[in-house]
Amino acid sequence: MAATCFMTTPWKYLLCRISAASRVTHNITLGCRAYSQQSTDKTDLAHHIKQRIKVNGPITVAEYMKTVLTSPLSGYYMNKDVFGAKGDFITSPEISQMFGELLGVWIVHEWMLAGSPKQFNVVELGPGRGTLAEDILRVFHQLKRIQDVVSLHLVEVSPAMRQMQELKLTGRNVSTETLTEMENGGTHKTVKSKTGIPVTWYKSLQEVPTGTPTCFIAHEFFDALPVHKIQKTEKGWREVLVNTAPDNSTHQFQFVLAPTETPTSKLFVEKDEKRDHVEVCPEGAVIVQDIADRVTQDGGKALIIDYGHDGTKGDTFRGFKNHKLHDVLVEPGAADLTADVDFSFLRRMVGDRANCHGPIAQQMFLKNMGIDYRMQAIMKNASESYRKDLISGYQMLMDPKQMGVRFKFFAMLPNGDHLDGKPRIPTGLESS
Repeated sequence: MAATCFMTTPWKYLLCRISAASRVTHNITLGCRAYSQQSTDKTDLAHHIKQRIKVNGPITVAEYMKTVLTSPLSGYYMNKDVFGAKGDFITSPEISQMFGELLGVWIVHEWMLAGSPKQFNVVELGPGRGTLAEDILRVFHQLKRIQDVVSLHLVEVSPAMRQMQELKLTGRNVSTETLTEMENGGTHKTVKSKTGIPVTWYKSLQEVPTGTPTCFIAHEFFDALPVHKIQKTEKGWREVLVNTAPDNSTHQFQFVLAPTETPTSKLFVEKDEKRDHVEVCPEGAVIVQDIADRVTQDGGKALIIDYGHDGTKGDTFRGFKNHKLHDVLVEPGAADLTADVDFSFLRRMVGDRANCHGPIAQQMFLKNMGIDYRMQAIMKNASESYRKDLISGYQMLMDPKQMGVRFKFFAMLPNGDHLDGKPRIPTGLESS
């Protein structure tokens, strides 16, 4: 990029400081939720769920979802790479380097607005392959002021994904021996990244230390957290449960309604709720409250990026496999299970712990953050084939018919973060 920059907005100045080099090209021919053939036998997991129901009775959808996705036995996320064109689905960081770079610029700009604290943590929840973290670290590496004070903390439950992330961020093959320190009771592991910035892994957010100004990033994290499904009936709100199917059925499992109210249906449905079907995520509530408390107490910010809605949708629980919708009760462990994030629920759970902003559409956030400037800079030095990938990736990220509107950005700032006597709107979340 040219040495002289005529853009005066601070984040635009930061964009001018970042190299226009292209990263390794990613195959972006698949859609934002694209799936490939899986032939893994999941009968053991199905048997485990059946035995659990036999002993304890029907289980909640949240219990079923958590078991299917994260069971050590053969949970969907636990033992394989499900990300990218060769995996089961592709995410925004895999589609274009610009996505992660703009998030890196957002973090740096917010760090500067906070007074450039001498110690600063970035925590990513559910870092996938580590592609987003890699792009963010590349931005930090080129802006020396933050590189000398920042450390990266990754919250990842899957041993296979931790190994993949370490390989990507360090460039070194990870031996089995080095992985076992977390599997044998250790709470965390720290290494030096290719940029020299330290990276530490944890299994849960609770293990991440407090007391340091921190930026939390959660990209396609909350959609994979287990949800409870609650349905309006003539007798009131009843929770949807998972039971074994009758012997003469061609299916192994079926949905049933709880005969009476459950704690979840009592606690989480608003009195003035107008929808007939509600999905609530108590685990997400606990996590977002923890983040909000840390943001206000330690000083920091949080950015949650996911496909979702602002309290307008009801039944969104679904499965995906082989590019298509997949019955959530068939072949547990072989398909991704997901539900749209209800940002109104997250806002309600945060309450007055922190200032909430958004959600706004991904298209608007990336436009506000200068994706057009960034694309122009990279295109100048890109090969012809990479230019085609850049254009394809840009369209996928920004097109309202693809990811541009369906994906949302939601932010939290400390209660005391004000501008002209009003809560400050975070960088990029301006609605107009």
